[in-house]
Amino acid sequence: MSKRAVRNLTIGGAATAAFTLIATPAFAETEVPEPSTFTSAYTVMATPDQVINNDGVATAGETGATGTFDFRVNSDTEVICYDITLRGVTGDYQSPAKTATHIHEAAQGQAGPPRIAFPNPVDRGDGTRTSSGCLQGPFTTGVMSAAGADTGTGFSLKQLEANPAGFTGDSHTASFAAGVVRGQLTQVPVGGVDTGLGGAAADTGTASGLGLAAGGVGALALLGAGAYVLTRRHRTTQA
Repeated sequence: MSKRAVRNLTIGGAATAAFTLIATPAFAETEVPEPSTFTSAYTVMATPDQVINNDGVATAGETGATGTFDFRVNSDTEVICYDITLRGVTGDYQSPAKTATHIHEAAQGQAGPPRIAFPNPVDRGDGTRTSSGCLQGPFTTGVMSAAGADTGTGFSLKQLEANPAGFTGDSHTASFAAGVVRGQLTQVPVGGVDTGLGGAAADTGTASGLGLAAGGVGALALLGAGAYVLTRRHRTTQA
């Protein structure tokens, strides 16, 4: 029998001038089983050259690092499922948020607050870091906005669906506080996403999330949204 491993959210890193840590429970969102249906799906091809610091200034991430963030959303139930793979990332995670891997509300080339904090990808032993699961809101990030509320407060996945290009996925380390890699969300067909347990994007013979990561956003543009078929490799733990 197989089952999906549950990953705990952790707090890491020191606060920056832009955000302040707040004393809130470690969890607001809940780890849940993957739903049978989704209302939308997205991918992120994250690269170091897309990183922006809190002042909106381009600040290169880790040279040679890449990231693939695959998201499946059911906005009716406020559930987001994630498959995140980081390659070439070194060092410890660090962020003023409760984890160092996020979706930020930020257009390309702009800074913006985190809206969802995901469990940090874990090294599989070969230098590739992965994280998979599903979270149900309401969401918290562990950082406070200028208005005095957690930056996840009031956020709905319907906001993401209304403007996916206005959101970015990234991860942060101690050596690359602004971000080790970053990329904008791009919508993909829901029908192109397998809904099996856990895992990261796998090769389909047409294109794969991990294969596209090396080519960045340009590779995705060459394929076009209609031709981009996303599948997932089952990654399980033995009971």
